[in-house]
Amino acid sequence: MPHTAQRLIDLLFGRRLANREGQAEKIGWLAAVPAMGLDGLSSSAYGPEAALSVLVPLGAASLTYIGPVMVPIIALLGVLYLSYRQTIIAYPSNGGGYTVAKENLGRGAGLLAATALMIDYVLNVAVGISAGVAALVSTLPALQPAILPLCLAVLALVTIANLRGTGEAGLLFALPTYLFVACFLGLIAFGLWKLVAAGGHPAPIVAPPHLGRGTEAVTIWILMRAFAAGCTAMTGVEAVSNAVGAFREPVVKQARLTLTIICGLLALLLVGIAGVAQAYGISAMDQTQPGYQSVLSQLAAAIAGRGPFYFVAMASVLAVLCLSANTSFVGFPRLCRLVAEDGYLPRPFAVPDRRLVFSVGVGFLAATAGLLLIVFGGITDRLIPLFAIGAFLTFTLSQAGMVVHWRRQGPSNLGRLAINGVGAAVTGLALAVILAAKFLEGAWITVLAIPLTILLLLSIRRYYDRLDASVAAVGPLVLGDIRPPLLLLALQQRSQVSDRAIRFGLSLSPDVIAVHLTQLGGPEADEDGGSRLRQEWNETVVAPLEAQGIKPPRLVLLPAPYREIHAPLLTFIAKLRTEMPERRIAVLIPELVTRHWWERLLRVGRGERLRALLLKHANSDLNVIISPWNP
Repeated sequence: MPHTAQRLIDLLFGRRLANREGQAEKIGWLAAVPAMGLDGLSSSAYGPEAALSVLVPLGAASLTYIGPVMVPIIALLGVLYLSYRQTIIAYPSNGGGYTVAKENLGRGAGLLAATALMIDYVLNVAVGISAGVAALVSTLPALQPAILPLCLAVLALVTIANLRGTGEAGLLFALPTYLFVACFLGLIAFGLWKLVAAGGHPAPIVAPPHLGRGTEAVTIWILMRAFAAGCTAMTGVEAVSNAVGAFREPVVKQARLTLTIICGLLALLLVGIAGVAQAYGISAMDQTQPGYQSVLSQLAAAIAGRGPFYFVAMASVLAVLCLSANTSFVGFPRLCRLVAEDGYLPRPFAVPDRRLVFSVGVGFLAATAGLLLIVFGGITDRLIPLFAIGAFLTFTLSQAGMVVHWRRQGPSNLGRLAINGVGAAVTGLALAVILAAKFLEGAWITVLAIPLTILLLLSIRRYYDRLDASVAAVGPLVLGDIRPPLLLLALQQRSQVSDRAIRFGLSLSPDVIAVHLTQLGGPEADEDGGSRLRQEWNETVVAPLEAQGIKPPRLVLLPAPYREIHAPLLTFIAKLRTEMPERRIAVLIPELVTRHWWERLLRVGRGERLRALLLKHANSDLNVIISPWNP
């Protein structure tokens, strides 16, 4: 590879890492909070807003009910926190939903958990980035026509950062993460102080839009829908248990501390945002309409005004929302590696690249999330209905698997069993509510995608099972006929490339036949039928070799009236098999090596095409050999 291209790759993705450097890529809690917690922490920006958007038809009454909606969400977050602390203890090396469900509930449950989690990871990337761009548009409304291009640009940035490695991505995203937490916890604290100082009726510096009269009455159904929408704030809680292998020693301590910090900060943000929004009269707005302001934008303006601090806070919102996709980029490739090692995904998903990153998983995640953004126009509200189902299905399966795990461990673990049992029951109930509330709004797409993906995974596993069975060696090695093969040399013309192939061919077998196809150039080419080549062959190849007592290759001219490069050769091979059924046949193809991509455009490439076509017909009696020439 040219030095310039190599330097560019090193600049973008970092230098190549040796296996021994893998431990240095492990991270501690300080880098893990932004690397694995961006999804959870940033969901505080769109979780409450998603719930408020459902309550909008209630008018001013919507603010009365945001509290009752958020209380069960916070309680559910607490249950998940306790449950996943248990999972980290039991599975200190990547104990995600797939591993737990597979080992305790069986292969089917494991595939269901893996599929649900993979779909949720893809949706998390799309939702996080679209919500981040929505925050940017809230601050700079003139950018609204460029929502989709901005989404795709952010996706490219996050992808490149993760191709450099988890450690560098975590450090890169640490500043915006901690800035976001500091800004909004500070805003919430200041807002609550103003609330108390004003006797419960604070005056906003920038008043939020007036809430109109309600168009619907309060019903259990609308509250259930708001709860289902607000549950998007809990996606990402499982990320720590899914990526325990990314932590440095002591692994369990680092992972549990990271989980505690993420869940604690998320709970504070959710409670604070809901409380301040209710006090200041802040509700959700339509993202597709001009003048859109996100809930956090309205909150920051109401408490601190639109001064410098407002723009710093909103910049941190933009950063953490856009970069929240990083959580998926940490977890998704590791999950795919486990699934691929079990044969349900293509094996390249399990191969680390030059930076010890599972780049196939990273690339697949980026491509599928980009497709979602394009299909849904980068609008968060269109993506939210598809969200959270995969996460809660994985939550439920993981907790149910942990119940079976602790029961197998004996009666001394009844307390732990009870914690995970409650987790399974509560998340299962929440999943039922989410499915009922979101099904017609678009969740049916996710419900349909899950079984289709499982069928794909099973078909991949069946392919590998058939392949492994067909190539498996049974019993001791049987040599059979080890005589040199009848070697066919594909000859275009006499050159240094062909001379090297002739020398190599004669070292493999005394029976070499040089095969030249005539009429490949069309009706006006090869008018002499190859007679000039035959004369040159006799003078420059046959005569010198016979003088040295070496049996020279025989030249065979085969017409190719339809300009096919493989059909005449296969016909000739079939004839040889009829005449000499006991002989093995090998085809030796001289091939000119191309150093640059543009060289392929300047060459006919018959050698490469012949190789590809012959490989389709290769078997125990026909082998294909390459003789490369590097100019």
